[in-house]
Amino acid sequence: MNFVSVRIITSDVQRLVRFYGEITGMPATVYTEDFAELATPSCTLAIGSTRTLMLFGGDIARPADNHTAILEFRVGDVDAEFARLSDLIRNVTVQKPTTMPWGNRSLLFRDPDGNLVNFFTPVTAEAIRKFDK
Repeated sequence: MNFVSVRIITSDVQRLVRFYGEITGMPATVYTEDFAELATPSCTLAIGSTRTLMLFGGDIARPADNHTAILEFRVGDVDAEFARLSDLIRNVTVQKPTTMPWGNRSLLFRDPDGNLVNFFTPVTAEAIRKFDK
């Protein structure tokens, strides 16, 4: 088995595509006005409109109502990313760069729909070994 994708359901696909394109610096492939993907080397972030839910049977998910998941991106330098994105995430920063007990330096903020996003960099030898496997 291979975990390959996470999908965010939103009422504004274009807004999230712009946001994730800006924070990652990666282009998204927009297939339709209702569906786009941002492919990273390890996983794909899919963004689907609420209209796509009908293809799965109806009202099975709600946009902008996530209270459990955190989308995590490993970056080269959390502090540099915080400086680069400071204007964009100023009002949605949950936690400025902080070194966590498990060895990652972490920046936590929200996307335009309120989903939590974590940019992290392993900074201890143990954390680096974990992610370099």
